[in-house]
This record gives sequence, C-alpha cells and structure tokens, in this order.
Amino acid sequence: MASISVLEPTEDYQHGVRADQRPDRVPVPIVVGSAPSTNADLYPLLRRRLLLLAMIIAIALLVSFVLISVLPPVVEHSDQIALRWRAILNLTVAAACAAVLWVRPPSTVGGLRAIEGFLFGVPAILAASASVDSMNYGPLFLAKDLPLPLTRIHVDRYVLATSLLWFIILTSYGALIPNSWRRSLLVCGIAAASPVIVFATFAYWVQPIPAGMANEVLAGLVFYNALAVAIVVFASSRMEVFRRQAVEARRLGQYVLRERIGGGGMGEVYRAEHLLLRRPCALKVIRPERAGDPANLRRFEREVQTTATLTHPNTVQVYDYGRAQDGTFYYVMEYLAGRTLEALVAQEGPLAPRRAVHLLRQVCGALQEAHRLDLIHRDVKPGNVMVAERGGIPDFVKLLDFGLVLPPLDVSDPERLSRDGVSAGTPAYMSPEQIDGTGMLDGRSDVYAVGALGYFLLTGSPPFAGLSGAKTLAAHLYEKPLPPSSRRAGIPAALDAVILRCLEKERSDRYPDCGSLAAALESLSDDAALAPSVRT
Repeated sequence: MASISVLEPTEDYQHGVRADQRPDRVPVPIVVGSAPSTNADLYPLLRRRLLLLAMIIAIALLVSFVLISVLPPVVEHSDQIALRWRAILNLTVAAACAAVLWVRPPSTVGGLRAIEGFLFGVPAILAASASVDSMNYGPLFLAKDLPLPLTRIHVDRYVLATSLLWFIILTSYGALIPNSWRRSLLVCGIAAASPVIVFATFAYWVQPIPAGMANEVLAGLVFYNALAVAIVVFASSRMEVFRRQAVEARRLGQYVLRERIGGGGMGEVYRAEHLLLRRPCALKVIRPERAGDPANLRRFEREVQTTATLTHPNTVQVYDYGRAQDGTFYYVMEYLAGRTLEALVAQEGPLAPRRAVHLLRQVCGALQEAHRLDLIHRDVKPGNVMVAERGGIPDFVKLLDFGLVLPPLDVSDPERLSRDGVSAGTPAYMSPEQIDGTGMLDGRSDVYAVGALGYFLLTGSPPFAGLSGAKTLAAHLYEKPLPPSSRRAGIPAALDAVILRCLEKERSDRYPDCGSLAAALESLSDDAALAPSVRT
C-alpha cells in the first residue's frame, strides 16, 4: 500500500505494520559517519538562516539610514547622498529577500542560493563602491585638494575602516550560511579580493599616491581580508562536519529521522525516510526515560507486534521494526496525510449525521478485526482517529495508537501492567468498567468509546464535558448522558438511540460487539433513518 504524509499530527500520534510486510531480520545498528548531508537536510536550514540574515540586514540598514540622515558626516567631505542611496538600495534588497523567503520561498536549494547571491552580492558591491568614496573623499586623498600631508594615521584609518567593513561581511556570511569549506573559500575569496583590486586600481593607476604609502595600505588589506577568509573557511569546515554528524546521528538503521511530529506516553514519533526506497514513513522510538524499565520495553514491543498482526484497511500499517546497537527499540509505520477527528471538528464544527455515521462505521471495522483477535484498543478517541484521502476516496479513516491495546483482562490477570494498566486511557472516552477496574474488559469497552466518539462528532464535545478529570470519571460511572439531539438540533432520533445504547453503564445493555454496532449504523444510511428528529 502506498504511504501518505501527515499534515497535522496529534500529541499522541502513533502509527503501525502488517506482519507479511515485516522481514525476519537481525536488529539494525545505528550507522554514524557514512551519509553525507542531502539537499533535504540543507534546504530548511539554509532558508531559516537566509531569512534571519535578511531581517538582521534590513533592521541594521534602517537604523543606519536614520543615523546618516540625522547625524553630521564622520568625514567632512563624504558624499552623504551616495551613502543614503546605498542604504536605501541595500534595505530594499534585504526586505525583498525576507519577504520572498517568508511568503513564497523557492522550492529548491538552487533557488535559495540565488537569493543568497542577492543578499550578499549587493552589499559587497556597495561596500566596494563605498571604498571608492573613501579614496575620493577620505583622508588618503585629502592631499589632492587640501594642503594636508599623508601620515601613518591616515593609512591606519583607511585600512582599519575598510578591513572592518569587509571582516563583518565575510564573517557574517561564514557564521550564518551553511557551506562546504570549498564553497566558502571560493565565495569569500572572490569577495575579499574585491577591495584589494579596487584599491590597487585607484592607488596605482587612477589617482596615484606615494608608492610606499600605497604598498602599506595594500599589505594591510591583504592581511586582514586573508585572515577573515581563513577564519570563515575554518569555521565552515567545522560546521560542515558538525552538520553532517547531526544528520547521521538522526539515522536509525536504514531510516533518517527528519523531524519530530508527536509523542505519547511511551515514545516519540518522527517523520522519517528510508535511505534506499526514499519512502516517507513515521518512526516511533521508546522514550529514553522509559528505556531502562524492562516492563516498558515489553509493553512497547507488544505494541508493535500487536499492530503488525492487524491488516484491516482502516488500521494504520506497520512496515518494519528493530533494535539499535544501543538498545533503542523502534518501529516504522505509514506516514498519514490528513486530520484527526479532533482537528476536523475543531476546524469545521460538529459533523452532519450522515458523515459521522460514515466515519464511525470505518472505526468499527478496524476494531472488529482487533476484537476477533481478542485485542481491545482501550483508547478510542478523536485524537486517535485520522481522516485522509486514499486512492481518491475522501473521509478514509485510519485508527491509530495501539499503545494501550490488551487481550481481554480480569483484574486478577498478572499481565495487566499494574493498576494503571486497566484504568489507562482518556477520561472523556473511558467505559465504566475500564474506570473502576472490576470484572473483565472486553470489546464492549471499545463499543462504549465509539459511542462517546460519535457523541463528540455530532455535538462537538464528549458526553460529559466541562468537568474535572475525577468528576468526568464519576459521570461515566453514575450519570446518564443527555441525548445528542438535546445538545444540537437536527440529529435523528434513531441515531440518538444508537449512541445512547453504546453509552449504557451495563455492558450487557450495549451492542455485543463492533460488528453489531456497524450493522446498526449501516441501517441508518437511508435518507429516512437520518432525517432530523422533531422535538416538541
């Protein structure tokens, strides 16, 4: 089955794999030190850095423009109009780059590199032209118009001002923009050579100054710019190594972890990609703080083995599982694109009865298979049901999170994972017997949860909303829920009856299994059954 991608994962988003898709294999070790950084890793980092740099440049230039306009010139003969125009042009380029990166960024690394060229190329060109102004109006060339002798102070000022400007440009580039050391050497080398070439051209040919003085300035520029390039290239080489190590550290077996997309009580879930197949998937690893407990490891392993036995199309699929060399247990599931029912109702409001029935029937189908294998989900809720489009079919349900799934239990069963093993779940959707921990848990507990889920879909809230956790649990035990139609007009009486039967306190009064519940929902599919009830 083709995999799909997740748009809106929930806090406890989990996924799952078919047993026939899982090859028998030895645990796969974490591999470090062999995989280079890819464009998929570089793109988000480069975009973030360019956006940050564009915003910094824009703010700095705005402040500079204000200072240039208000304060008197530092150099008496400097061209203030040229300075203002340079600031405006640079500010415009930086603001435009920031807007593009924020609103409509290029889809490729090459496009980002083009923005990088504008973002650094324009300041470099303007810095070079500013050095020309310094020679036309600055202390080195005052002797041309004024009877001032050139001194060591003049030379030092020019070298310091020009070198500082280019040092800021070069080191900013090296610190913020991810590059290989070769690319840094090429780009920064060309940039660093430009003020040297500009000075040599003017000082030796355009407006000659004494050779000794020109040689001193040239030597100073070469030294400081070469130092800046050396620092940038060294930093880039180290950053490249660190970035590659960070990418490789995110490898687990044959999978590269791209980003965290959710987590539950037991594990963290990451969007991942198979190195060879390039197939997007979701990879779940046990939480580090849980890894030291053998009981937690057994529970986590049971979760993946249980989910792998389920093949219903409305149950999330498991692709693979294994252990890393450090003992990290993980499994790999399909990567779903869509919304949870919780997000769907939050965005669209309560659902139309026909749509709610359609979704609930699919949930019943997934649970029916699990119950045939004597497995109880125990945590059916809106956040654990995702709705996506599959093969052009809209509103296709996937049941998630089998982390609490268990075989039928009695309170005396030693395998029930301690006291919270029986009562674990989400208070708003837990059955009475799941709360009090007495008697045998069976598929009718999931039937109760499906009824509470249907109540949420139809009204926008669970049966007992607005109560504290303890009061919610007590309400499930002792209070009779109001009919959904009393909370929202337009819900058919027949659908009211189905939901309320699921929510009966006594298990014997509910539907005996999810198959019976699905049949009851199917009987409501005709227009007459789903006609709104008339309240008097």
